[in-house]
Amino acid sequence: MFTLLDPSGYLRTPWKNGGGTTVDIAFEEDVWRFGRTPIVKPGPFSDYTGFDRVQVLVSGSGLVLETPTGEIDVRQPFRPVRFTGETPIVSRLEAGPVEVVNLIGRRSRVKIDIVVLDEGRTLLLDPGTHFAYTPHGEATVAVQGDERKLAADQALRLKIPVPTRLTGVTASTLVASITENRG
Repeated sequence: MFTLLDPSGYLRTPWKNGGGTTVDIAFEEDVWRFGRTPIVKPGPFSDYTGFDRVQVLVSGSGLVLETPTGEIDVRQPFRPVRFTGETPIVSRLEAGPVEVVNLIGRRSRVKIDIVVLDEGRTLLLDPGTHFAYTPHGEATVAVQGDERKLAADQALRLKIPVPTRLTGVTASTLVASITENRG
């Protein structure tokens, strides 16, 4: 039900467009990917037609995603943004390199989301696969009251068959959720 994921076990994957490398925290091949990515220079995003994407800025500031219909503002850290994988995107860096956390899911199979779990807040997680992830510093979360400590860059994987309470005990964490698409 719970698995602690350590950075030493993360997989490095080159971007489809050749412009960098993603650190894959966890993935289910061709269905979803959860990872962390440095963006050190502006450039086009890879085409992920058929996938939904959620992205959260975790280091730096000034990231803007330019699309044919306008900008997606990712300037503010810890504010998730959502877009489709087929959206043509070129990144713009207004204040130097940044780092983001990404969740990508095949929309015909799964629904995805990332939320920020602040200290003292509780989420009710639906059945599925979830990750409590702390990109910086230590954090503690409680799963149904059972406390789990996370070091910087560690993730707690929760594969749950029933609705489950997740509470932020200390610090903020990102909670990535992958649930079955039922329609």
